Amino acid sequence: MQTQSAIFDEIAKLMTEAAGAADGVRREAETVFKSRLQRLVADMDFVSREEFEAVRDMARAAREENEALKARIDALEKAAKS
Repeated sequence: MQTQSAIFDEIAKLMTEAAGAADGVRREAETVFKSRLQRLVADMDFVSREEFEAVRDMARAAREENEALKARIDALEKAAKS
């Protein structure tokens, strides 16, 4: 009976080691995949959220300034016609 128990213990030990090795391979593959994906995204010249929001705010400010200048021009043209 003890020989069967020893065999099962060895099989369990081997399976545990195999599961650990498989987990290590999975983590390594995940790291490589993330690294390559980050490199791909960096090469595509995407803008960051902060850069996008800064440009959006500048465009909004420019649009508001243009609207204010248009209103002044309209007022000046109206005054010149009177």
